[in-house]
Amino acid sequence: MGNYLNHDVRDAGALVIGLDAGGTRTRAVLAAAEDGRVLGESTGGPGNAMTVPAPQLTDHLAEALARVVPEEARGRVVAVTGGFAGATAASAQDPGTVKARTALTEALHRLGVPAGRIGVCSDIEAAFAAAPGTPSDGLALVAGTGAVAMRITARHATTTVDGDGWLLGDEGSGFWIGRSAVRAALRMADGRGRPTVLAAWVGHTLGLPVDVLPKGPIQPYDRHGTAPTPAPGTPAPGVPGWERARREDFRRQLLPAVLADPPIRLARFAPLVAEAAAENDAVALAILAEAADHLLDTVRALEPRPGERIVATGGLLGPEGPLTASLADRLHAHGLNLDWVADGRPGAVALARLAHTS
Repeated sequence: MGNYLNHDVRDAGALVIGLDAGGTRTRAVLAAAEDGRVLGESTGGPGNAMTVPAPQLTDHLAEALARVVPEEARGRVVAVTGGFAGATAASAQDPGTVKARTALTEALHRLGVPAGRIGVCSDIEAAFAAAPGTPSDGLALVAGTGAVAMRITARHATTTVDGDGWLLGDEGSGFWIGRSAVRAALRMADGRGRPTVLAAWVGHTLGLPVDVLPKGPIQPYDRHGTAPTPAPGTPAPGVPGWERARREDFRRQLLPAVLADPPIRLARFAPLVAEAAAENDAVALAILAEAADHLLDTVRALEPRPGERIVATGGLLGPEGPLTASLADRLHAHGLNLDWVADGRPGAVALARLAHTS
């Protein structure tokens, strides 16, 4: 729903709009062109330029725009910039960019918004511009459900590392962490992996019967960090009472429960890993450490210069993110620091204002 202040909008003069259009929703911000003062915000349906069909994309954009701009103020909108998942400012002929620009132009026309400057960029380019000072050059890192890093030059993405999706990449992402949690549960059940609370927590989240879940405290691993293969019918190492038959039942029921959902849904187990790590579960701590190593490798592949700005976004790297401290420590060793932003809305507004004044 929209949230705007009529009095402020009336007195603001020229207006700009910034859009953050992602796979879950489209968020729009109405701001004063002169000073960037936010006058209203609204949301609409998903805005991924690659996955949302063009007619629905246009509808979702029109929905968000209609909610944020009062009808009597639409003639004063001078610039609109949209940061779209699936688009890029680097190529005007990119299929996602063409689709996003066409849908945005049609949505504005439908509402009678005459915006003279219409800009389209990626959601990552918009997030980079959201950092203090609206930087034009540096590195952007996204670590949420997926993971990708980009080099930004003159506010355009010029080099991309990872972001290859759940099947081929996104290493260190929420999906990667969630998948690792389920793998750890399966390995514990079949005797190859270390004991971890993740087995019971993953099983509980999937709604498995209580009688197949491991019970009682998880015992420490042996001092060498190895697990002997249990004899048939005996409990898993470090898990009293979890006999082979129950472990087989656990595996038999867990696998179809996981495979019934789209693979990307594995990301929902990432918070379990963070919670388990907070309780010093060794397996969870190892998963998060490996995820941070992957993100470090992703950033280093961009050949950053010491002191170069890295703007980060995504839930894994926010103020309460489970990878924030560990990745920051790893980057600091290479003379690099993270500058976190919540999303691309402020960046899209800043880019719209720059387009208006250029």
